[in-house]
Amino acid sequence: MAHTAATSAFRQARDLLLSTSTDPERAHREFSWPDLGPHFNWAVDWFDAIAEGNEKTALWVADEDGREWRVSYDQMRRRSNQVANWLLSLGVKRGDFVMLMLDNRVELWEAMLAIMKVGAVILPTSIVLGTRDLDERIERANIRVVIADGTDAQKFDPIDRDLIRIVVGSEREGWASFQDVDRFPDTAPGVVVDSDDPAIVYFTSGTTSRPKMVVHTHLSYPEGHLSTMYWIGVRPGDVHLTISAPGWGKHAWSLFFAPWIAEATVFVFNYARFDAKALVAQLDRAQVSTFCAPPTVWRMLIQADVERKPGRLREVLSAGEPLNPEVISTIERWWGMQIRDGYGQTELTAVIGNSPGVRLKPGAMGRPLPGVDVELVDPVTGARGDHGEICLPLSPRRPLNLMAGYLGEPERTAKAEAGGFYHTSDVARRDADGFLTFIGRTDDVFKASDFKVSPFEVESALLEHPAVAEAAVVGAPDPVRLNQVKAYVALAAGWEDSAQTAEDILRFARHRLPAYLRVRRLEVFTLPKTASGKIRRVELREREIDLKDAGRIPTEYRDTDFNLRAAPRA
Repeated sequence: MAHTAATSAFRQARDLLLSTSTDPERAHREFSWPDLGPHFNWAVDWFDAIAEGNEKTALWVADEDGREWRVSYDQMRRRSNQVANWLLSLGVKRGDFVMLMLDNRVELWEAMLAIMKVGAVILPTSIVLGTRDLDERIERANIRVVIADGTDAQKFDPIDRDLIRIVVGSEREGWASFQDVDRFPDTAPGVVVDSDDPAIVYFTSGTTSRPKMVVHTHLSYPEGHLSTMYWIGVRPGDVHLTISAPGWGKHAWSLFFAPWIAEATVFVFNYARFDAKALVAQLDRAQVSTFCAPPTVWRMLIQADVERKPGRLREVLSAGEPLNPEVISTIERWWGMQIRDGYGQTELTAVIGNSPGVRLKPGAMGRPLPGVDVELVDPVTGARGDHGEICLPLSPRRPLNLMAGYLGEPERTAKAEAGGFYHTSDVARRDADGFLTFIGRTDDVFKASDFKVSPFEVESALLEHPAVAEAAVVGAPDPVRLNQVKAYVALAAGWEDSAQTAEDILRFARHRLPAYLRVRRLEVFTLPKTASGKIRRVELREREIDLKDAGRIPTEYRDTDFNLRAAPRA
């Protein structure tokens, strides 16, 4: 396949980032988003261009039962062309919205490339969703095509809508079978798209409100993930593994765009139940060089006492939620590596991160990545400074790696872009060296006795106690202090919900936090979460408000129940 001008411009920008991977100052100074022209299609102009005749492994999927599949770049190119031509034969057209509901199997990657190649729009969907949620999303996004495996296809049976239905891995009455792809040519389908056409739509996790539909174009996600590649530190020939489920933005970040931009191998390990030692064995076996996992996985690795570093690891990362400093220090002590935190949103690619080779500061999520400008804006006064909401200026040029908007909700889009900024609703502070530290969501930060309380700071301290597996901190309404600091905790295995455990945790926190952040109330609780696993503090806040006039919650412990002045035992 002949390389286009867009291919060359994309490669030049990528190579600059690769050459400056440990020199963020130079990367910021020299990098600019490449002009890819009016008709860029990443699946054709980049992936196919690097894949033709390339027998290096693009995708490696391993199951815990020992089965595995390896697909070369050229095989993936040809197979995705077959899928694209088959989709066209079924009547799938440019601009059609395709609900893609597959787990980590080879067909997921084939379908994502193919949908982009025909100019349709990918709507990745988690397999944990039920019929009710699927029906709502089909209606809201005006879905025309659904692709699911045999197990999940039955969820669509009660949905009486005019859909092109495609089943993967089996046969099903009324559904086209993915197996028919074999009969179609592996030549490029030849569909031309506009660079600003929608390419992928994600539902947000809905931690504080009804999930929004985030629209990304053929530029904002594919080109925008140059910043993600830079943050990860993945390089040509690497093997990269990220722990992430399909249906969420992080999966496309780190298991589709960024590794294939770098011409690396995407490695996936499928398991029914997480086993820390089994995961590390796979990191060794596959010679994984760059590894990213959410904080929950890092904490489970520590609880399993996995002190031996997997042999080929060069970069270790975390994303999704802030990582507390205790986890970072433990892995550094065991493996001699610093977990590099990063920050982005469904609406963005990676925009803030600790770059490879740069000594990070414990608790800091890093500095703005190449091509990204960040301002901290006071949510009340609008003043810019070193503490405030993380915002991206919309001028003199709109951030390339920012969504096009929220589908069908111009009011929400306008609110997110008010005042000349894209507002993340996340609060951070910046130190003298330009490092940013996450404070919390604008909705999560609350006042207690006229002090601003960052739930993340309190949660980080609580997570250092061995009894605490997870924590969520909210304000409990109080007539004197306005709010008291209330901690909801999930206990680690082997710990009992008892007054003794509560006393240990409260004493531990008292000696690690300043007085204004002191945990006054504690409750062992099953933490409410979104489908993507993020804690919904909004439900806990609402629970506190609903119960504020009901007297003391029977299952709640309070600092006044104990004498907490003695030194903690943990």
